[in-house]
Amino acid sequence: MRPYPATASPTRRGLWVLGLAIRTERKVFAGALVGSALYGGMTVGAAWAVGWATNHVVLPAFAAHHASAGLLVAGGLLIIGVAVAKVIGIFGRRLLAGVLQFRMQARYRRLVTAAYLRLPLAWHQQRPTGRLLSNANSDVEMAFMPISPMPMSLGVGVMLIIGIVDMLLTNSVLALVGILLLPAIIVTNTVYVRYSGPRFARAQELRAHVAEVAHESFDGALVVKTLGREAAETERFAERARALRDANISAGRARSLFNPILEALPNLGVLAVLLFGTQQVAAGHAQAGDVVNVAYLITLLAFPIESFGWVLGDLPRAVVGYERVAAVLAAEDRTAYGERKARRDGAPASLEFDRVDFAYPGADPGIEPMPVLRSLTASIEPGRTVALVGATGSGKSTIAALLARLSDPTGGAIRLDGTVLADYAKGEVSDAVALVPQQTFIFGDTVRANVALGADEIGDEAVWVALRTAQAEKFIKALPRGLDTVIGERGTTLSGGQRQRLALARALVRRPSLLVLDDCTSAVDPSVEAAILDGLREQGEDPDAARATVVVIAYRKATVALADEVLFLENGAIAARGTHEELLDRSAGYRELITAYAKAAEEAEQQEDAA
Repeated sequence: MRPYPATASPTRRGLWVLGLAIRTERKVFAGALVGSALYGGMTVGAAWAVGWATNHVVLPAFAAHHASAGLLVAGGLLIIGVAVAKVIGIFGRRLLAGVLQFRMQARYRRLVTAAYLRLPLAWHQQRPTGRLLSNANSDVEMAFMPISPMPMSLGVGVMLIIGIVDMLLTNSVLALVGILLLPAIIVTNTVYVRYSGPRFARAQELRAHVAEVAHESFDGALVVKTLGREAAETERFAERARALRDANISAGRARSLFNPILEALPNLGVLAVLLFGTQQVAAGHAQAGDVVNVAYLITLLAFPIESFGWVLGDLPRAVVGYERVAAVLAAEDRTAYGERKARRDGAPASLEFDRVDFAYPGADPGIEPMPVLRSLTASIEPGRTVALVGATGSGKSTIAALLARLSDPTGGAIRLDGTVLADYAKGEVSDAVALVPQQTFIFGDTVRANVALGADEIGDEAVWVALRTAQAEKFIKALPRGLDTVIGERGTTLSGGQRQRLALARALVRRPSLLVLDDCTSAVDPSVEAAILDGLREQGEDPDAARATVVVIAYRKATVALADEVLFLENGAIAARGTHEELLDRSAGYRELITAYAKAAEEAEQQEDAA
């Protein structure tokens, strides 16, 4: 994605990015270039038309004290024809240049989004969400910002060449006066690019920092409000915003310093031509129309040089944006896949943990990560409902993530139906295993869309079966439009328990062979939770109901008691195994933990009743 060396100049790297856009959209760029060339040629043609009209219409009319109707019509048609052709060139240039820019931005936004979906969860966990949003939005936008003025800059090069030739043919002496202006404009633009480039790059970097803080503030709004940290969070955001403001001001100062110089140089050239030209006209070495033509061309020739400066000035920001995007696209998905296919017969799966070890990668490479799971070994028979119970940090949610293959064990293996998860083909594990996580996410869409998630093969009957098993059928039917009811963003129009049941139905409708519930019924009434687990464990007196092996992470005593078997985790390993009653009798650690959870639940209920 980045073939140039790291030591390459910003201009060289930026030109490579522009070349990438040209190679990707050759036809669109060619059309924009033709339109720009037409615009440039007709702009010079306008100067020639004005000069011709001055020499052949205006001056003879003054000399003869009357104007020829034929010459007036010819002069008018000439100027109008040039103007019409110029308008066509402007329309083609701007339209196709915009199409080129927006196509490249859309293409790379799709590529970045596809990379986010492809990369494993561990990669996402090491990067702030605000930075990922910045990569897909402002970085892509900045990477291809110079694309829009680029066809114009190259096309008006035609105007520069034609203009210089026209000046030399009109009056070589006056032309040399005007041409001497071009080196001054080029040098000024070069200094401007070198001076402003780092400042614009710094501003682009800080945009990502502001996005990171803003996303954290919005996502953690509840925490900020409930803990009264509005002032501190506002100051944290304001600090980043002030840094971005200062960077933008610095870049703006650079632009405001050089823009007046670039604007003044053509005017100085015009004054020089007029002063020298009047002397030439008085001496009989030039015509007044020649002076007008050359002076007008000088004002026009400053524009091509300025347009090159616009492109070069945006290159540093384009390089920063593209390299940040390229880093995402070049990230490797280290998740290995095999060729095995998962069963599609709807039968529950067997599960086996074979000396599974796992440790999360540390933020500091020099510090060895603390292991979360240590030689965890267990087997679960098909169709069983097994509860994972353990204190905070014992590895329960880690096991849930490993079962859905959001991460891979650092040692040992997990087998589903006798096959190691890594040996399944891509997409097979997600078809066979459904995870309902602790944090329930609901899209701002209809109930049907939230359950089916765009799967065309899932009909309304299957959706209702899943809702029935998840004990959500009753409240969904009570909604104004049933399955067609639009739920607010993040499910704000539903209660916590309703959101959890809807998320459970989303998993059940896919008929997984292994269902993993990571404390996903904590907001549901105990009686409703019991009905859900009973429905899952019975596995379908209803022939269309989901049939799955169920692994549930739970804290409630009533929930754990409904499981066929309990695995008690301590320090990343299975400390005890058996039914709820058996573990109460022979495991002091399990008995102490369950009792503590039950006591905490009772105190919470008493506080709610008192309130």
